[in-house]
Amino acid sequence: MTVLEAGLGPVERTLRLARAGHRVTGLEADAAVHAYVGEALDAEDTAVRERVRLVRGGGQEAGAHFPPGTFDVVLCHDGLTASHDPASTLAGLARVLAPGGLLSVMIRNDAALALHPARAGDWEAALAAFDFAERAFRLEPMTSLLAGVGVPLRTWYGVQVFTPDDDRRALLPRQLAAEERAARTDPYRGVAAYLHLCGLRRPAAAG
Repeated sequence: MTVLEAGLGPVERTLRLARAGHRVTGLEADAAVHAYVGEALDAEDTAVRERVRLVRGGGQEAGAHFPPGTFDVVLCHDGLTASHDPASTLAGLARVLAPGGLLSVMIRNDAALALHPARAGDWEAALAAFDFAERAFRLEPMTSLLAGVGVPLRTWYGVQVFTPDDDRRALLPRQLAAEERAARTDPYRGVAAYLHLCGLRRPAAAG
């Protein structure tokens, strides 16, 4: 498949996709991240390196870099929450997604902002979270945004329900099993630190 990573996160994700045979384009504005990913690619086989292309730019600029319908899968796991205009960014990513393609988005869960610092004993952050003005990053508004750009929500998951550390390598097997079970189960997934939203681009209209 052709995959766009809008905002490069852990380099292991890029490498796993390329090793599996997918053609991956990384859209990232930070030059230091480009250099880091480039160094990791240097240690890979030629076939893996040839499947990865790095492009300078932000997710909101996707339409300026790629024609409509370029990618089978678009990942935005590390940039939407920091975007100044999430709706515009989503619209740009949707335009470069092929009909029937998957848009995978990770966002902070504003519906549970107080819960996770409270569990860590950070009561100042927990109290401040109750008064946080920005509430766009919740399931309902995001569902509306995805529908509005032609990529209706298909399914969603909670990320970091029980465990604040997102390094899966550090989790015990039973701990990881509990996290993965909670990620798919109500009401637990609704109070996760992050939400993983998966939408499918509407097929082109016939005729």
